[in-house]
Amino acid sequence: MPDGTLYIGTKRNSSWSLRGWLPVHLAGLDVEEVLIPLGQPDTAARIAAASPNGLVPCLHHKGAVIWESIAIAEYCAELAPGLWPAEIRARAHARAISAEMHAGFRALRQAMWMNTGADFSARAAGHGRTPEALADIARIEAIWAETRGRFGEGGPYLFGAEFTIADVMYAPVVTRFITWAPPLSEASRAYVQAVRAHKLVDRWYREADAEPKAWHQAKYETAP
Repeated sequence: MPDGTLYIGTKRNSSWSLRGWLPVHLAGLDVEEVLIPLGQPDTAARIAAASPNGLVPCLHHKGAVIWESIAIAEYCAELAPGLWPAEIRARAHARAISAEMHAGFRALRQAMWMNTGADFSARAAGHGRTPEALADIARIEAIWAETRGRFGEGGPYLFGAEFTIADVMYAPVVTRFITWAPPLSEASRAYVQAVRAHKLVDRWYREADAEPKAWHQAKYETAP
């Protein structure tokens, strides 16, 4: 019997669910996955029955109930400490950039929402480039460049060879960049490709592709 349950939303669109799902799998937690399709008549009631704040993701594990993706990530890191960088300065930096991602970049979220479908990407590429979204992208690229420059030696991820919670927090941004194709530096494109190639991110894409079209939400399927 699994040790708990992870409640998530539609994989095609739920960026916050991706941020909760990745650390649970990176930590190797034995949980049942319950996917609640978003935008359906019973969505709100089903999520409210599972999550104290009425949002996904929410993790129930061995008597603990953890909502908010960054809290789920921290919980997983207590069980698998390697999810944060080992060195104290690198770990502090990783927490800072993770918190900045969790709390900010509203303009990017609104202009370039998450939709992993290749069919949508064909329509969305080149759109969504509002001045505010481009400013958010510039800040993200600066974070990636600084982090990789200081801590990224030895591997393709933000902190080198290991895929950490910092990479988890920026994984939905990677999906947005793939979908909307904003102009990026060569270094940023290399990082995007590395995250997309990670076996768990690839699995997420494959499982999103397998979702029924009945779950597609019109508001997330029409490019501006």
